Amino acid sequence: MASFKSRSAQLAYVLVLLFGTGASMGGADPAMAFKLTSPAFKSGAPIPSLYTCEGKDISPPLVWDSAPAGTKSLALIVDDPDAPDPKAPKRVWVHWVLYNIPPDAKGLAENADKIGLPAGAVRGVADSRKAAYGGPCPPIGRHRYFHKLYALDTTLDLAQANKAELEAAMKGHVLAQAELMGAYQKGDR
Repeated sequence: MASFKSRSAQLAYVLVLLFGTGASMGGADPAMAFKLTSPAFKSGAPIPSLYTCEGKDISPPLVWDSAPAGTKSLALIVDDPDAPDPKAPKRVWVHWVLYNIPPDAKGLAENADKIGLPAGAVRGVADSRKAAYGGPCPPIGRHRYFHKLYALDTTLDLAQANKAELEAAMKGHVLAQAELMGAYQKGDR
């Protein structure tokens, strides 16, 4: 993964991935693993505060590759299984739901809700009852935030679905799943 010295370099990198080559993911080598990464943080590392309620509360840039042949759409769920307290979790809090992301998209730019989602992508409803990204804002302790990307063999006929509705519609249609986990505790930089 490339190293970036500025947010604008990160954004330029993601935009090149999204729009630069025009190559389709349909010809991906099946031996390669479906991967989800972010130029903003490594898997298992802290999520920078910029992407949380203590920062600008914007979505981090995400990059993926090697969706399997036959992928017709992608779906993304970002959730926190540690709510409200990681020492005594009581529920999974959903931060972002997107689906019908085109299979030739290679990622999402930082602040994708404002910058723009790939054509055809649909915003689902998060637990905040908003159809937009809601960043980490843990009430207590260090929480884990799972970014789960699904390659589907279909597009979904849903109108602003929540996580449960999306998962039910995806059943039997998942070709591959990729995951990126970041952590956050209030006061992290």
